[in-house]
Amino acid sequence: MDSRSKSLLDLRPEVKKALFHNDMSPDERFQNQTLRPVIKLQNQLLVEAFRNYINKHKGVFYNLSLEKKMGYIEHAIQKDIKFRNSLKGMIIGQFTIDEYETYIQNSSALNKRMMNMVIERLKDHVQLLDEAVLLVQD
Repeated sequence: MDSRSKSLLDLRPEVKKALFHNDMSPDERFQNQTLRPVIKLQNQLLVEAFRNYINKHKGVFYNLSLEKKMGYIEHAIQKDIKFRNSLKGMIIGQFTIDEYETYIQNSSALNKRMMNMVIERLKDHVQLLDEAVLLVQD
C-alpha cells in the first residue's frame, strides 16, 4: 500500500453502524467501507460548504420552516449541479486509488448513494441546530 493510501485510511473515523455481511452488494459494501467513513471525516467541511451555499443564496434558508429547510437541502444538492459536483469532489478526493477504481466502475449508482448520505447528514445537523435554538429560547 502506498503512503497516500495508508495516510488516507489512517485518518478515517470508525463508523460503528457500518455492517458487513457476505451477501451484500458491491455498492453497499463500498458505501459502508468507504463512503460512510469519508463522509464522516468530511462532515465539518460539508456543513461549512452548505453554510456558504446558503449565504450565497441570500440566507433565505434561515427563515424557512423546518420542513421547508429539509426540502431546501434536497433541492440544493439534487438540482444545483455545480454545488453537487463540489460536494462530490470533497468526498472523492479522499478515496485511495483502489477505491477510486472501484468507484468509477459504477459511479452513477455510487454518486446517488453518496449524495443521499450527504443530504441525510445535513438534515441531521439542521435538526440539531433547530433544537439548540429552541432550548435557548425557553
